[in-house]
Amino acid sequence: MKEKLEEIKTKGLEKIETAKTLAELEEVRKELTGKKSELSAILKSMKTLSPEEKKSIGMQSTEIKKTFENKLQLKEEEIIENTSVLKEPIDLTLPGKKVSGGALHPITQMKYDLNDAFLSLGFEVYSEDDISSEKYAFDNLNFAKNHPARQSMDTYWLEGTEDKEGAEKLCLRPHLTGASVRYLLKHGAPARFIYPGEVYRNETTDARHERAFFQYEALIVDKDISFSSGIVMIQTILEKVFGRKIKTRMREGFFPFTEPGYEIDMECLVCGGKGCKVCNHNGWIEVMPGGVIHPNVLRSANLDPDVWTGFFINIGLDRLVMMRYGVDDVRLFRNADLRFLKQFK
Repeated sequence: MKEKLEEIKTKGLEKIETAKTLAELEEVRKELTGKKSELSAILKSMKTLSPEEKKSIGMQSTEIKKTFENKLQLKEEEIIENTSVLKEPIDLTLPGKKVSGGALHPITQMKYDLNDAFLSLGFEVYSEDDISSEKYAFDNLNFAKNHPARQSMDTYWLEGTEDKEGAEKLCLRPHLTGASVRYLLKHGAPARFIYPGEVYRNETTDARHERAFFQYEALIVDKDISFSSGIVMIQTILEKVFGRKIKTRMREGFFPFTEPGYEIDMECLVCGGKGCKVCNHNGWIEVMPGGVIHPNVLRSANLDPDVWTGFFINIGLDRLVMMRYGVDDVRLFRNADLRFLKQFK
């Protein structure tokens, strides 16, 4: 029986070697290791053998089976490697398919354009984490303890920190303004910097509002900053971004971190000032609040308000992009519709 097993092994290895396709190899596999194979038949007939012969023949049969399995695996890999997956030969003279190139998201492109504009005016680019705290988002910015913006209806507080206070009460940043104190505490004054980033608010969405959107803040802190210099900065930036003079207006507005504070509007470029759903049918759209930095905010940054003053603006980046391209719904920027995004390549 040992001679028979050696004969099965020799013939089996030859059959594996001569297989040319995966289909042929599968047939060889069944013939050599299947239930109806000669090897299986020998194993079934071992009940008539003596205990010594059973042990010897069993070990030899197992070794042959493992040899077949290893060789079958190697042959399968060889066939796959040498087999073309193409049904027809390749015509190398044909031109290839054009690779579709990507592009920056329009909001990202606007951010880069604003960076270039501010860097040309001597500003520094600053950034911080998306997670802030009650201390930096509200306490340092002169927000009253009972201010509505502190409530969960407006701010996303992180679970497990709602009952804490100050730096231990964490939230997704509801605005970028908290970065102003963080920067000034680290770098001091004078300062001239910008800080773009995404902010998060729990509010109803519509054509002009999103729960997550981009802001772009700019802050100057120095001695004897004139209000007119802030107005010139606003007009200069808008002209750089849009390539022409833009009609703007300033309205008095209240913000806890400014004194005085202003709402800065620009003429709606979607409708040309005629009125549409984007501008609430009045021809103007608010693109940035701004004003003179409040003395209490300077004190939070360990700066003497009798020595230092400042002017800041907070640009609604999404709305500025809407004005650049005439987009009438801010929600389109985040709906992942490639048909919309491909328009900005």
